[in-house]
Amino acid sequence: ETDPAWSPDGQWIAFVSNRSEAPDLHPDQADLYVMAADGSELHRLPTPIGSKTAPSWSPDGRWIAYIGTEGEGVWWKNSSLWLIPSNGSSEARNLTEEADLHTAHVTSADTGTGQMMPPTWSPDSQTIYFQASQHGDTALMAASLPGDKLLIERVIAEPGTIEGFTLSSKGDKLAYMLSTLTSPGQLYMRDMVKQQEQKLSHLNENWLRRLDLGQIEEVWFSARDGYQLHGWILFPPDFNPNETYPSILEIHGGPQTQYGRSFMHEFFFLAAHGYIVYFSNPRGGQGYGNAHSKAIANAWGTVDYDDVIDWANYMRKQPYIDRERMGVTGGSYGGYMTNLIIGRSNLFKAAVTQRSLSNLISMWGSSDFNWAFQQTFGDNKPPYVAVDRYWEGSPMKYIGNCTTPTLIIHSQMDQRVAQEQGEQVYVALKTLGVDTELVLFPDEPHGLSRNGRTDRRIVRLNHILRWFDKYLK
Repeated sequence: ETDPAWSPDGQWIAFVSNRSEAPDLHPDQADLYVMAADGSELHRLPTPIGSKTAPSWSPDGRWIAYIGTEGEGVWWKNSSLWLIPSNGSSEARNLTEEADLHTAHVTSADTGTGQMMPPTWSPDSQTIYFQASQHGDTALMAASLPGDKLLIERVIAEPGTIEGFTLSSKGDKLAYMLSTLTSPGQLYMRDMVKQQEQKLSHLNENWLRRLDLGQIEEVWFSARDGYQLHGWILFPPDFNPNETYPSILEIHGGPQTQYGRSFMHEFFFLAAHGYIVYFSNPRGGQGYGNAHSKAIANAWGTVDYDDVIDWANYMRKQPYIDRERMGVTGGSYGGYMTNLIIGRSNLFKAAVTQRSLSNLISMWGSSDFNWAFQQTFGDNKPPYVAVDRYWEGSPMKYIGNCTTPTLIIHSQMDQRVAQEQGEQVYVALKTLGVDTELVLFPDEPHGLSRNGRTDRRIVRLNHILRWFDKYLK
């Protein structure tokens, strides 16, 4: 059982429970229950099979909103905002399906400040506020329910990432944290009546004013099949368009995440040392609708690989890019893609692969998340049933072609992507005679780059810079 939530009158508790015969093997078979506070009654509400989280009662006690998906093994699918009568008199209704919104905060940042907020009701029980990842933003949205109509609109117009929010008891004031590409985050207040925002904090602003972070260009570009993709280019300080620069392609993890308008120390650190840093949202990630994320369901290393290569080729055509000094890096799924790239192309002169997947077969047996990976790239079949599918998508299948000098970074306490995944790349490259190093961080988990010990995060950044300077400077 998870996510308990009290009813406004204190008589009932809503919670999520997976009571299937094998919940560890079928984690998506979750249901929403309400139980009397004295334990005398228990009711299962009529919700569709699928993941569920964050049940939230309306102030009048008539409704429960929650975040969830419909279906089992549909990791590509948008999380949606659902609504159901608290007495179970009718089935749950998906409020955001037509809007094609992903109602979760999945915008990547390395500040460690983001949080997933539960649906928040207005005092009159007519409006639900929620986060949605959309085109590089984590936006604050509102679903209003006047009568039988449904109106979904964005509350805060300013581009950026809503890291957290809270509504006053009267519903007339909204406090929220907003981060952007150039600000780690500030506290704001919105007058909901006057519809005006006020910045309340100014943390780090004096320090940031003394720094030249470089200019950022937002672009949309065409993939080889004409599909429109979204990306950003960070230029180094004192950028001169008449000169050429070394560059680093950053690939996000997930893959069900997105890059966007949030602060990334890593990007600015590399740009400050003279690199053009560019990043995009290839198909397979969230924030661009179900079709975008479904494109690589059980097909990792297909159109997502093409999208990343097309992004690199788009940059190669820019007059300020030195084609002989291009590097690539990424972590987790981004490390998977980096491993795939060095085995399938010679486009980059150096690579840094971090907490990376390399062998999807052994990954299945060593990850704490193996059931999700089985659903994501194994067509919900284990490798002993679908070994060819797992191997076809594995970077190790192609690693014998690698000639790219590659630094491998891994955390020794990584339970999501075990250390052996990085070691396989290291042993292969050593055997091939390709220049490589393996850097291991003790006592650190999968999220070293986001929430690891500060000194180790700095050491990690310096290793990345050292490797790229060696081959691209």
